[in-house]
Amino acid sequence: MQDLQTFLDVREMLASFLQEDIGTGDITSESIIPEDIKTKAEIVCKSAVSAIVCGLEEAAMIFDICGCTGKALVQDGAKVRKGKRVMIVTGNARSILKAERTALNLIMRMSGIATETRRLADVAKGAQILATRKTAPGLRYFDKKAVVIGGGGTHRMRLDDMVLIKDNHLALAGSPEECIRLTKNSVGSSIKVECEAKSKDEVIAAISSGADIVMLDNFTPKQAAATIQQITKMGLRRKVKIEISGGVNPKNIAQYTRAKPDFISLGYITHSAKAVDFSLEII
Repeated sequence: MQDLQTFLDVREMLASFLQEDIGTGDITSESIIPEDIKTKAEIVCKSAVSAIVCGLEEAAMIFDICGCTGKALVQDGAKVRKGKRVMIVTGNARSILKAERTALNLIMRMSGIATETRRLADVAKGAQILATRKTAPGLRYFDKKAVVIGGGGTHRMRLDDMVLIKDNHLALAGSPEECIRLTKNSVGSSIKVECEAKSKDEVIAAISSGADIVMLDNFTPKQAAATIQQITKMGLRRKVKIEISGGVNPKNIAQYTRAKPDFISLGYITHSAKAVDFSLEII
């Protein structure tokens, strides 16, 4: 359960999303719908294939901000099919229509991310699927939550969550050994240090220098398997978590999984997952 501050922060974000959409008012509804009409609506899945629904908690909050009540009929994370009702909304007709698009947009986007994450997690099996920071500005909390609902992990929410030494850091500050030494001296032992590596030698250097996690960046499935096999033979595998990132997609993820990494991270699940179609219908 989210803490009070997170709840308030999320509510504030949702209010800003509504303001972006509403502007000074819904001039269409205000022109043709009497002010005092009460009504009921349902949100229905329109997807041709089964999907993982996500965003109902946020949708209910959006309707609440507009003075309506949204009651979820299933839980976030449930598998739904075409025609499945996922929420009943009651309240003032104008208010429901005012909140409609913002609520649906979040449900559609979050469900798309959760659905794709679940699909890839089922393929990856032993490796945990991780999101990246490739999220739309303002939507990171919602995108990352959808990944978790789908069975994945958030990786870093922000730059202050953990150390991740990437290629540009190495280009500016030196070798993996030097960068790991500097970060450990700076942040201490309570914060995890991850280091990107582009070759087998860099992987070994990063492990030997005390990295907690090593990212195999843009390795082919064959290279990743050979590298993990090599560090296992050297007795280094138990000392580190291995993440595979870069070049991973739905077509080749099964090949990467066979290398037996701990994590597989994909920007794809947050920047390119297809939205799941939902609609709001007055009943």
